[in-house]
Amino acid sequence: MRSHLLNDTTAERYRRSVADGVGRVAARLASVRAPFSGITPDALGPEVDAVDLDRPLGDSAAALDELERVYLRDAVYFHHPRYLAHLNCPVVIPAVVGEAVLSAVNSSLDTWDQSAGGTLIERRLIDWTAGRIGLGPGADGVFTSGGTQSNLHALLLAREEAKDEPGSGRLRVFASDCAHFSVQKAATLLGLTADAVVPVPCDRDRRLRPAALAAAIEGCIADGATPMAVVATAGTTDFGSIDPLGEIADVCAMYGTWLHVDAAYGCGLLVSPTRRGHLDGIERADSVTVDYHKSFFQPVSSSAVLVRDRVTLRHATYHADYLNPRRALAERIPNQVDKSLQTTRRFDALKLWMTLRVMGADGVGQLFDEVCDLAAEGWRLLAADPRYDVVVRPRLSTLVFRYVPHRTTSPAVIDRVNLHARKALFASGEAVVAGTVVDGRQYLKFTLLNPETTAQDIAAVLDLIAEHAEAHVATENGEHLAHAS
Repeated sequence: MRSHLLNDTTAERYRRSVADGVGRVAARLASVRAPFSGITPDALGPEVDAVDLDRPLGDSAAALDELERVYLRDAVYFHHPRYLAHLNCPVVIPAVVGEAVLSAVNSSLDTWDQSAGGTLIERRLIDWTAGRIGLGPGADGVFTSGGTQSNLHALLLAREEAKDEPGSGRLRVFASDCAHFSVQKAATLLGLTADAVVPVPCDRDRRLRPAALAAAIEGCIADGATPMAVVATAGTTDFGSIDPLGEIADVCAMYGTWLHVDAAYGCGLLVSPTRRGHLDGIERADSVTVDYHKSFFQPVSSSAVLVRDRVTLRHATYHADYLNPRRALAERIPNQVDKSLQTTRRFDALKLWMTLRVMGADGVGQLFDEVCDLAAEGWRLLAADPRYDVVVRPRLSTLVFRYVPHRTTSPAVIDRVNLHARKALFASGEAVVAGTVVDGRQYLKFTLLNPETTAQDIAAVLDLIAEHAEAHVATENGEHLAHAS
């Protein structure tokens, strides 16, 4: 069994095995003609269940043959131009090279004596990102597993800062009603009360209204509660909307409230050659979430939380004599576990490092600009198409819309038609789109993160949706007539 350990004596076996695995994936990527096979859980489940995990196959080639059947054949492929569903991006090759390196070396980024150069690379990338945001010389941060963890981390710091204030009462967090659900989850994990997250109304462009925020904070104070934090969103999941960050920062400054900006989606604007201005005001945040695995085209996972004042990271610091004893602080040993909610942690920063060193920030930003340009073109197609109702003009790369049959005005029927169209399209495997609810009604959603997607792809998928929708309308009408007779 020692022959399977990666070390100096098995380096050649490692090279051959990984090359075989990469070859299988490359062949699959080259042959994929649709984003999904359309397989159902009932069809694939028995194949996975039939694998006897207590009877090993003995070699990587046999395991890869099996993997073709239980995973690669039916995976959802985000690189396909007609995958238009969630915030999943195609990945850039330099980042995948970084992934291969970090997995093999297996550095753990909790302490210097486990990571050395990896620690310095991560810290350099945190400084680079903080500089792009404009947080100032006192900024710091740490890589995380994703936006949910980054938001939790930021709100933990905000809670502890609020608790340090004299006379602090019940704590309240303010976020728009379009904010990410992880804000509510973080409040729960932090032990706040069920009503701790106060939803703030949005305007017609789905952006938080600063006047409504100020009124909500005033009401909170009048009720004897403490405004712990405001969460502004730079790229809502459904609409890609960007809250008015500068105006929100003014409100936070007025009340002395922590400002967290969730830029998990919109962080790609930090490297955009043309759209950086959309993030004006983010430099005034106390903390910021960024997800490189969304708009920087990185493999999952690659995220970070940044703070304006590195001293606030002390709220995540705990010491263990066997890992990061207090004396390490005096000796100025850079242990990243002192900043993180995690202990053992992957060297995910290497993927971004490789990407910047090969492509450069402008190269990444140009790719993100392309998908934002595509969304604007898609909006024009939808706005001119009488079959569809589109919600808002996109600021980033998301389009929310629904099919409206010309033969019915029943909201319930329209809901069922759009639900069916999405499900039928997914089952066909020809394209993958997302769904959401807007004002209580069912809508469809394109999340465009693939620069290889074209306006022709969008038009073709809209036609496919219409075909599935009309087929369902015909079925409903037939059933209605049969029932009436």
